[in-house]
Amino acid sequence: MTSNTPDRSRTRFPGISSRAYEHPADRSALVALRSLSGFDTVLRRLAGLFSERAIRLMFLGGTVRASESQYRHLYDMMRDSAYILDLPDVPELYITQDPAPNAMTIGVDNPFIVVNTGLIDLLDDEELRFVIGHEVGHVLSGHAVYRTMAMILTNLGARIAWLPLGNIAIAAILMGLNEWQRKSELSADRAGLLAGQDVEAGKRALMKLAGGARLSEMDAESFLEQAREYDAAGDVRDGLLKFLNLLNRSHPYAVIRFAELDRWARDGEYARILGGDYERRADDSSASISEEIKNAANAYRESWNRSADPFIGAVKGVAEGAVNAGERLFGRFGRGGDDDDNRQN
Repeated sequence: MTSNTPDRSRTRFPGISSRAYEHPADRSALVALRSLSGFDTVLRRLAGLFSERAIRLMFLGGTVRASESQYRHLYDMMRDSAYILDLPDVPELYITQDPAPNAMTIGVDNPFIVVNTGLIDLLDDEELRFVIGHEVGHVLSGHAVYRTMAMILTNLGARIAWLPLGNIAIAAILMGLNEWQRKSELSADRAGLLAGQDVEAGKRALMKLAGGARLSEMDAESFLEQAREYDAAGDVRDGLLKFLNLLNRSHPYAVIRFAELDRWARDGEYARILGGDYERRADDSSASISEEIKNAANAYRESWNRSADPFIGAVKGVAEGAVNAGERLFGRFGRGGDDDDNRQN
């Protein structure tokens, strides 16, 4: 694109809430955390220990900031994505010389986005639009704020490693945060699709991230079949190995992201939002914690029911019991919070 005005050929979503596209497990965690009075303030103060200002200055001094005169096409994509998702402020975009195909969102008070040159070289314009929309989705959801928890805990774990069981406790919490972060990546993929509104471009981007630039050597249906094969996974031992492989990963594997994006595009949610039926930001404060916990629990149940993984089949009963117990526990907490809100109103 060469125009310096937002692209109005795509559907725009005025006032859209991030709840519209967030994976239920991601959304429930965010709604619960946002409901804790003063939580953001405390977390922002802790995040200050990582010197967000110093990090931004590092990128300002050592990379290229996109603008109307530098990386104009990416700058316009950023502005378009912010316009389509109705982001109040357009984040700064930095391009860094790095052959690894990657992009990331950094910062709490004023989040900014960094794109590696390796990603620009790998993807075409519509695929890049999907990735930039993905990062804008992280900004709109506030994922950068809550991911700071993982950084804080990692730093804390290094300091208390000498304490008996101290590092084990931190590691257990980090495993839970990694599971949430993997779901947040699925949320951001959906935001990328809403920003670009090109399902095939989103799927191509994920295929290229897995297999490189030679798209003619890859096939979408075969890649989806690969996702099904990964899910089925042979026997219980393979399923356990998959579980262990994921524990310390912040991102789902590419085939999983591909299959999840394909399913979300086909199951009606994407079309519903395109048609103007979506949650509004103005209603975020009235979101029910207990309802979101139920939605997250149901999402896990549906995922288990869809899966052909023998390991999931073997442990589904135990997992179902844990989810039921958690749903009851957090449901009581949520109802209490909802009741308090009603009394205040």
